[in-house]
Amino acid sequence: MGCARVLRAAGAVLVAATVLAGCSEEKPAASSYLPERTCFGAFTRSDLEPLMGPGKTVKEMSPIDARLTATRREASCEVVVDGEHRVSVAIRRQPLGESFFFQPDPGQPAPDLLPLGDRGYVWDTGAFVTFTCQGAQDSFGLELMISGSVEHMKRGTSRPHFTGLMTKLMDVAKQQTQCGT
Repeated sequence: MGCARVLRAAGAVLVAATVLAGCSEEKPAASSYLPERTCFGAFTRSDLEPLMGPGKTVKEMSPIDARLTATRREASCEVVVDGEHRVSVAIRRQPLGESFFFQPDPGQPAPDLLPLGDRGYVWDTGAFVTFTCQGAQDSFGLELMISGSVEHMKRGTSRPHFTGLMTKLMDVAKQQTQCGT
């Protein structure tokens, strides 16, 4: 009888150890694998953390800056976690007079107007802004777009988060494209 109790106790300890081992093997936050600054230097690791979720393999693909000119008209940044796109950022420069096109996704809730730039929108999975710049040699338009995976975010927090990201991106884009100099 004493032997049976010992075996049951040992079995319970083994089960508990297995359960605890499973808990300790949760996937780490993917944001911990990001460089401290990313996407043209616009965002910190903590800025993108809510969009990352768990993961081990993180790839950030972007040029070091967004110094756009009349000949280098676009720059983009992609952050991929375990093979899945989590963040996309695009900056595009256009000559004045060429219009930018924004088409909201008809299957999603309507975007809100974003009080940034000449025209801006924010929706559940991203933000879009256009504005006019007076550069040192010419005037031009800039289009900024951010989209991201919000599956790991608390419901109702994505639009304010994308608004904050877009504000940071605008500041960096203006500085790097010499908008207003």
